[in-house]
Amino acid sequence: MGIKTALPKSELYIYTAVLSLALLWAGSWIIENVKPGWHYFGRKMDASDFEWVMWFTTFRNHILFALSGHVIFAKICSMVSPKNRSLIYMLYGSLAVLITMGWTYITLILSHCIILYSVALVKRKWLCFVAGLTSLATFKMEPFNTWQEGFVTGSFDLQDVLFYGGCGFSIMRCMSFALENCEKKDGNYSFIDLIKYNFYLPFFFFGPVMTFDRFHEQANNPNLTRKEREMWNITIHALVHLGAILVVDVFFHFLYILTIPSDLKLLKQLSDWSLAGLAYSNLVYDWVKSAVMFGVINTVSRLDHLDPPQPPKCITMLYVFAETHFDRGINDWLCKYVYDYIGENHDAIFKELLATICTFSVTTLWLGPCELVYIWSFFNCFGLNFELWVAKFFSLPPFSTIERNLMSEAMSRRIRGLFNAVNFWQIILYNVLALNSLGFAQLVTKRLLLKGFPLSTLSVLFVTYCGVQLIKERERRQALLDDPEPVPPPEEGKQKAE
Repeated sequence: MGIKTALPKSELYIYTAVLSLALLWAGSWIIENVKPGWHYFGRKMDASDFEWVMWFTTFRNHILFALSGHVIFAKICSMVSPKNRSLIYMLYGSLAVLITMGWTYITLILSHCIILYSVALVKRKWLCFVAGLTSLATFKMEPFNTWQEGFVTGSFDLQDVLFYGGCGFSIMRCMSFALENCEKKDGNYSFIDLIKYNFYLPFFFFGPVMTFDRFHEQANNPNLTRKEREMWNITIHALVHLGAILVVDVFFHFLYILTIPSDLKLLKQLSDWSLAGLAYSNLVYDWVKSAVMFGVINTVSRLDHLDPPQPPKCITMLYVFAETHFDRGINDWLCKYVYDYIGENHDAIFKELLATICTFSVTTLWLGPCELVYIWSFFNCFGLNFELWVAKFFSLPPFSTIERNLMSEAMSRRIRGLFNAVNFWQIILYNVLALNSLGFAQLVTKRLLLKGFPLSTLSVLFVTYCGVQLIKERERRQALLDDPEPVPPPEEGKQKAE
C-alpha cells in the first residue's frame, strides 16, 4: 500500500493525545525525582562526551580560528580568481594541517595518497578496494597504527583525534577518488585533483565525506552566482545551529544523559519507562550532536558554493534500518560504492545479504575492530536483512491476497505501523550499545522484554506505535507536497468540443 494512504483525523488526534500524555507523564516523573540537590547554577558539568567537550569547550577557539580563516581567505581569493578556488582551498588546507600536525604528518598522508593514486591508474575496482581497505586497516589495527603514529612528533591533547580523524577520512576520500577514476572513460584524473579534494580543510579532520565526483564538479564550477535568498537561508541555518549548540550544551551539562547509564546500580533502581526514555535520549542526543557538528561544517562549505552531505535523519523519524545512520557522508559513501553497487535494487534476498555483510564489514573496519563494534555490526546487519525477509514473507499468498482483497488501506497501514513500532525499538537497542555500553543495552532489553512484560512492554510499544503513525502521516503529507496527484487529462469528447 502506498504512503499516500490516509487515516481518519479522529484516529490521528488520539495518537497525538496518547503521545503527549506519555511524554508529560515521563517528564513529571523526572521532575519529581530530581528535586533533591537539583540546582541549575553551580552544578558540575557532565564531561563524559569528549567529542562535544573538544568541539565546544576545550578547543573551540582553535577550531573557530581555523574555520574563520578558511572562510575569509577563501572568499578573498575566490573573488580574485574564481577559476582557481579549489587550488586555493587546497593551499590553505595544506598549510593549516602542516602548522597543526607538522611536516611528518603531511608526508605520511601524501605517501598513502601516492600509493592509492598509483593503484587508481590501473582502473580495477577490486584492486582499489583491496589497496584502500589495507591502507585503512593500517590506521585501525595494531601494530601498524602505533608505528605510523610514531612518525608524528610533538604532543598536545588533540593530537590523537586529529591524527586518526585526518588519516581515516583521507583514506576514504582516496578510495572515492580511485573508484571514480575507474568510471572515467577518457584518461585519468590528475594527482593534483586528488590533493585538492583531500586537503579541503573543513572536511579534512572531521568529515563529512563528500564523494569525489560531487566535490570535483562543484569545486571546479567557475559560476559562483547564488540562488535567490540562498545567503539568507545559510544565515538562518547558522543561527539555528548556534541556538542548537546552546540548547545541547545546557542539556549535556545538567541532564547527565551519558553519565547516568554508566552507573548500573542507579539504573537498576529506575522504572522500566525511565530506562526506555534514557535509551531513547542517548540516541536523540547523539543525533543532535552529529547534526550540530556537521551543520557547522556544512555552513562553511555552503559559503564555498558546495552542496555537502546533509545532517543525519532525526532518530525519532526512523522506523526502518535502511535509513538508520549518524553520518550521512559515510552512509552515502557506503551506499554508492558497496551497498547499492552489490545489492542493486535490494529486492533479492541473497544479494541483499551479501551487500549488507560487505557494507558492515567495511563499517567495522572504519569504526575500528573490537568486540563492541562486532556486536553492533552483527545486529544492524541482521536488522537490515530481517526487514527484507519479513517483507518478502508477507508478500506471498495468502498474506498478499488478504491485504489486497480483504483489507482496507487504512487497516494495512495500522498493521504496518505495529511492525514499525517493534522495528523502532530494535534500532534503539541495537545502536545504544555502541553509543553507551553493552551492559546498559542488556539491562534495557531485559527490563522491557522480560521483567516488564506484559505491562511495560505493551505500553511502551503502544506509545511508540502512536508516534510512528504520526510520523507516517507527516511523511504522507510531505509526499503529497513533493509529488501531487497528476491532473487527469480531459475527456476526448470535451477536447473535440473545444
